[in-house]
Amino acid sequence: MEATISAILGELASRSMSFLVDKYLKRTVVPTEEESVNSLQRLLLRVRVIVEEAEERRITNQAMLHQLSILRKEMYRGYYTLDMCRCRGAAAASNDQVSHAFTLSTANPAKRVCFHSGSNQSVKELQQVLSSLEAMVTDLNEFVMFLGGCPRLCRQPYSMHLILDKSMFGRQVEMERVISFLLQPPSHGTQKPCVLPIIGRARAGKSTLVEHACNDERVRAHFSQIVFFTQGDLEDGSLEETLRDGGAVRYRNRKAIDAGRVLIIAELGGGRYSKRLEENINEGLLGKLYNIRVASGSKIIVTSRSDRIVSIGRTEPPLKLEFLTQEAYWYLFKVYAFGGTDLADHPKLASIAMDMSRECGGCFLAANIFPRLLRSNPCPRFGSSVLAALKGLKRNHYLYTGAHHREPALCNPRVAPSFMVLDDYEIPNYVDSSAAPRLSMLDVLFGSARPRGKFDALAWKSQIPPHYSYIYSCEIRRPKCKIVRKKSIGR
Repeated sequence: MEATISAILGELASRSMSFLVDKYLKRTVVPTEEESVNSLQRLLLRVRVIVEEAEERRITNQAMLHQLSILRKEMYRGYYTLDMCRCRGAAAASNDQVSHAFTLSTANPAKRVCFHSGSNQSVKELQQVLSSLEAMVTDLNEFVMFLGGCPRLCRQPYSMHLILDKSMFGRQVEMERVISFLLQPPSHGTQKPCVLPIIGRARAGKSTLVEHACNDERVRAHFSQIVFFTQGDLEDGSLEETLRDGGAVRYRNRKAIDAGRVLIIAELGGGRYSKRLEENINEGLLGKLYNIRVASGSKIIVTSRSDRIVSIGRTEPPLKLEFLTQEAYWYLFKVYAFGGTDLADHPKLASIAMDMSRECGGCFLAANIFPRLLRSNPCPRFGSSVLAALKGLKRNHYLYTGAHHREPALCNPRVAPSFMVLDDYEIPNYVDSSAAPRLSMLDVLFGSARPRGKFDALAWKSQIPPHYSYIYSCEIRRPKCKIVRKKSIGR
């Protein structure tokens, strides 16, 4: 009996020692931050190959699109974490030199990671991102196999920044949903067209999404005519006459499957002085539009910043467009700013670019302007001046945060000439090109042009459909001078 007890105790002691030794060894082999960064870089390269291959193919399976969307988000998160870790050392070393270009905030975890070298939060987040990506990659075998059966869209250019110059970024899932709605067979027993509302803040990409969907060859073969209307077009005259004689016919196909089938696009907003659109929506007019009698299979897409367009009549579930996440926006921003250049070659400029991307707040228009300035002059000093100009513009105009305009008089003290952005609007490409101002917004921001009073300035000409020219209505306000009279001596 004693021998049995002794043997049991010996076995327990042996297993306990083995457990403690294994636990100690596991603690000692925890990879360093540098090793984790290198592992993350290699893993991201594998994920990027899969994502870019998927973006070159036409995927209609909703489950595959959902899996691709998750994979893309994890890739953006991984690159964001990787770039922050790379920038941390350079930012900490040069903090005194470029302190005016960085706003340290204890309330922002991302900035603590970026500037506090060796922080536990940084290492923990790095391990979480790495583990999440490793788990996703192990589950991609079936996805890659089915991906090989999807047809290719076209041969893409060799560089990602060239692709983004001519295509839409980050809307593949939304694009397929719009096309699926347009190609959906009509319901039996009704002449009312199906309506898809698309809702999103200003500059979220509503018009760009619709234009890309309308350019798809499947959609153009499906409809005999694609007509675009603004709210002003729909309010002029009777609705039937407007649909027959008004609007801008973007495409006409006499060989369509159904000669009478039309696609109607109603864009509410985007015009000059079109703020507070939720107060200007003509519910009666939209109600008539939703119930108009057209050929069977015709479809209507309505885009607006207000969700009131959903409650007016019977529509499909709305498609809501949000701004990109910070991680996805940084991926777009750095591709525009650095192209295929390794950020490790420009650590200081990369740190400035990351802070600049946060200031832009996910605005697509800003992503087309400020990264290209960094690309044209990759110098940290110039980058700091661009960041300062961006902050000045943001103080005077809330385009990047999506909030309403503040009262201009409250933006700056009346002690010096103040630059104000009163409104922003866009001009479509089919309008006379002379309608766009020649004065550039960048010339105003950097002082190469000194206009007076009220003026319009061109912010950006889009290179992708619908090729809008984005205009700012601005004003230079002079301080009000007070006359001070000297007191007479002896009185």
